[in-house]
Amino acid sequence: MSDSAPPAPQCYRHTGRETHISCQRCGRPICPDCMRDAAVGFQCPECVKSGARQTRSGRTAYGGVRASNPALTSIVLIAINAAVWLLVVATGGAASRWVDILALRSQGICARGQYAWPDASQAACRGLGDWLPGVADGAWWQLVTSMFTHVEVMHIGFNMLALWVLGPQLEMVLGRARFLALYLLSGLAGSAAVFWLAPTYASTLGASGAIFGLMAALLVVAVKLRGDAQTILVWIGINAAYTVFARGTVSWQGHLGGFLGGLLLMGLLAFAPRERRNVWQGAGLAAYVMVLVALFALRAAALA
Repeated sequence: MSDSAPPAPQCYRHTGRETHISCQRCGRPICPDCMRDAAVGFQCPECVKSGARQTRSGRTAYGGVRASNPALTSIVLIAINAAVWLLVVATGGAASRWVDILALRSQGICARGQYAWPDASQAACRGLGDWLPGVADGAWWQLVTSMFTHVEVMHIGFNMLALWVLGPQLEMVLGRARFLALYLLSGLAGSAAVFWLAPTYASTLGASGAIFGLMAALLVVAVKLRGDAQTILVWIGINAAYTVFARGTVSWQGHLGGFLGGLLLMGLLAFAPRERRNVWQGAGLAAYVMVLVALFALRAAALA
């Protein structure tokens, strides 16, 4: 049995030169002559050239088109949320009919005041009470509209502040189309969790699922780039603690679903192989959407 230590890695460009330094982008061993300063650590000459080509071509690190104004998508999303909130407030706030139409309810219910008839059909509800539609009864739009609906000013205020802080950072990294997909699909993951796990006749609203997805995505970026993840971890921890302690007043289902959805989505976008990256990302997003559609269909069939 030999006691000799394993040979040290050798520079990929200079055979025979031992080194313990690796390129932060591709992982190949590089010697001091091949080290190039990068935003995080050192990179090899090929990765530096590749990054320069991406910069010149206006592409982000993950293949998206570099946005001239990385805050624009977040501004539009904030404007949509604000417009829906103003509509709700102007038509009665929590008592607005728009809340019944736009908020997510798994199954429709017949209600009047404090009284409710859960097993009544829409036809049987006529003359008995007001019909509050649900997803399983055909109100599929609620899976999306609930993400843009708020009643309380503090609710929309905190969500939109988080979007304003997180959104531009992620759009700068992903590009506009990928960021929008991340936001909407994280929100739909939150809707899927609510559809499956929340009380059947309760209504859920708010952009929190999408916001938790953005927090998860930023965590993935920090880990991928080996950057400082402490700030985002603290933010996630505070929001997770609030979700636990305020259980009953906030949708832990939407928060959890959005967070897990954001982790998965950002993982698909950030860790897709560089060769044919767009194809891998597109296939991953398509598979993600198919899983969500299947979850929605299965739950609707179970409630039918």
